[in-house]
Amino acid sequence: MLPNTGKLAGCTVFITGASRGIGKAIALKAAKDGANIVIAAKTTHPHPRLSGTIYTAAEEVEAAGGKALPCVVDVRDEQQINNAVERAVEKFGGIDVLVNNASAISLTNTLETPTKRVDLMMNVNTRGTYLTSKACIPYLKKSKIAHILNLSPPLNLNPLWFKQHCAYTIAKYGMSMCVLGMAEEFKGEIAVNALWPKTAIHTAAMDMLGGSGIESQCRKVDIIADAAYSIFKRPKTFTGNFVIDENILKDEGVENFDIYAVKPGHPLIPDFFLDEQPDTITKKMESRGPPPELREEKSQPPPKPRSGAVEETFRIVKDSLSDDVVKATQAIYQFELSGEDGGTWFLDLKSQGGNVGYGEPSDRADVVMSMSTEDFVKMFSGKLKPTMAFMSGKLKIKGNMALAIKLEKLMSQMNAKL
Repeated sequence: MLPNTGKLAGCTVFITGASRGIGKAIALKAAKDGANIVIAAKTTHPHPRLSGTIYTAAEEVEAAGGKALPCVVDVRDEQQINNAVERAVEKFGGIDVLVNNASAISLTNTLETPTKRVDLMMNVNTRGTYLTSKACIPYLKKSKIAHILNLSPPLNLNPLWFKQHCAYTIAKYGMSMCVLGMAEEFKGEIAVNALWPKTAIHTAAMDMLGGSGIESQCRKVDIIADAAYSIFKRPKTFTGNFVIDENILKDEGVENFDIYAVKPGHPLIPDFFLDEQPDTITKKMESRGPPPELREEKSQPPPKPRSGAVEETFRIVKDSLSDDVVKATQAIYQFELSGEDGGTWFLDLKSQGGNVGYGEPSDRADVVMSMSTEDFVKMFSGKLKPTMAFMSGKLKIKGNMALAIKLEKLMSQMNAKL
């Protein structure tokens, strides 16, 4: 774990959504320095499925060594935001750090996302971040620390990250665009950055999304808290960055990441919006063309490989397909295989009964996986876990990560036949 330095002693940290999960973890990390924590969240009474209220979080903050101010704040309500900011300034004398953590999620496609849910995500994620920042900025400009940190991803314009959950991606990227604009607008006065995890983080939301047992493939919220603390230690010149948690902690000298794992040694689920894991601390917005798999199709298809283990694997996969499998998956996978018997193959789990074949699929792939033919055969026979292949660099994934995870579940059902 990253040691505390006392840097935030006496500083006031305003955190939205701090009654539980990542927001509370950041609050407790800052509290250990002796910081003042404004817990700006909605929950005042215990939820039947989600633990924690603004009052229980306040008790934990004070037990950790900080001072707490619990405030009832729904970030969709500008007046509640302004009232909380006024109370914070009145009690603590100012605001030094703002963490825009409150967020709403719905991983549903366009036709399956009710307007009410669209409005919730847009109003909490994008609008809430904007309004809370706007309310805090006059006070942040007076601070020597002066940081805004949004829990939002790098701006990755690969269309595959929009395809399956367009509304959520737009709403989440709105938070990241606030970083892009405000970092430039307030350069020299306030550091404005984004933080995003390399792997899934175990929270109540993850439990609801992933179901029972998902925690073993996640890291603890502590890794985000440590990464946020590392950002707060940096000067105002460190601004406009899209930080990946693991990368900035490596820069801090952290080598053992098992300490952050819920189940050390267990394969981890990669998080959304990251096509490739950058080796640098930050990933700034870049102007670039579409990724290779989205460009024009090759004028001449590659020659079909000799019959071998890959073709036999696909034959067995095809025999395992059914309408139930297709209905449960609803995705098209493309495999770019290198080595003997390699080439481009596809697994179509959208068309009736499913289909496999050599070459590119007739419709655009939701997920593109690149690996050697040897590792591909091992993966489909159960000898190599996809998550382990991904984390070790043997497997590269581009596209919808949630659908990539679905394929792993499907493979576990097929392994008995392979």
